[in-house]
Amino acid sequence: MIVTYSIISLSLTGLYLLVLIYLIKGWSNLKRPKLVAVDFKTKVTVLIAARNEEEKIALTINDILAQDYPKHLMEVIIVDDHSTDRTAEIIRSYAPQGIKLLQLNEDKPLNSYKKKAIAEAINLSTGELMVATDADCRMGPQWLSSIVNYYETRNPVMISSPVTYFEEKSLFENLQTLEFGYLVAMGASFIGNHKASTCNGANFAYRKDVFYEVGGFKGIDELASGDDELLLQKVAEKYADRIAFLKLPEAIVYTHAKANMKEFLNQRRRWASKSTKYKDKKIVALAVGIWLFNVLILVNGILSFFDVRFFYLFLLQYGLKFIFEAIFLLPVTAFFKRRELIWLLFLLSPIHIVYFVYVGLIGNTKKYVWKGRTVR
Repeated sequence: MIVTYSIISLSLTGLYLLVLIYLIKGWSNLKRPKLVAVDFKTKVTVLIAARNEEEKIALTINDILAQDYPKHLMEVIIVDDHSTDRTAEIIRSYAPQGIKLLQLNEDKPLNSYKKKAIAEAINLSTGELMVATDADCRMGPQWLSSIVNYYETRNPVMISSPVTYFEEKSLFENLQTLEFGYLVAMGASFIGNHKASTCNGANFAYRKDVFYEVGGFKGIDELASGDDELLLQKVAEKYADRIAFLKLPEAIVYTHAKANMKEFLNQRRRWASKSTKYKDKKIVALAVGIWLFNVLILVNGILSFFDVRFFYLFLLQYGLKFIFEAIFLLPVTAFFKRRELIWLLFLLSPIHIVYFVYVGLIGNTKKYVWKGRTVR
């Protein structure tokens, strides 16, 4: 019995190591592009859906207004999603500088207000290239020009760009930054291997005509989340080789980690809830396999107290997991100029096993609160 169990444990370990090797290869395949001088011609629409963001929305707007991209080729549409604070008032104050405010007035409950907000903004947009970000993000002055430069010189239909956390105030937030870096780099690596499957909507660009060509959010609009990677997967079905990841420091968007465990888990539930809607069921099966790998590490750790053979199995699994994750994360943290975070892997790795198993269990079974709403 234990022999069969050990074979299953080691097989799942092998699966996870193969995935990490695949990710290491994908990240390596992504080269830093050399941007050439261009006479910009693309009209760009920056899209933001905002709900109760009075504390940070002005910072985001100021960063966008400070972009070095030609002003006559840029429009900014911010959709106020039924905010109950001063968000709409703050956005409206920027009208003289060209910021457009659209306010949702839905009288029927929706499960995905954000997708509705983005879709409404796209309907009103005049740009060719939609560039979506979030209302609590920060970016450098070359953010937009670097994305459009890549778009005009490489001709992709969709561009995922890097996102990271910054201004951490605690160990908990620093651990989130390392874990989030893993997630962002994983999406980038899949794109680097020409198998686009995940991305982050805080830094996401796509052609307007392609959005309509794939039916927009039709078919995925019942989920609160998924305005990014579920849309990416729809586009990947038709344009698999024209989806890019912009591995460029100037294109990085910065946001903040969650301040407490409750907010963090609600965010991760929201992200996990869309996994069952993935078009490619091989990705779903792979995710289940990785989840089972973490389950067995946890089980073997518990059984170690009763039988030393399980301890050896646990040690082998955990050791290989840690080594290969470190190999993957070293160049990732270097790219984000956060090499010092790699030492937190000693603490993050065991915590992540428990957290990953827990979120996998509740991600598709419980409702959660997001932006003051209970959603599924």
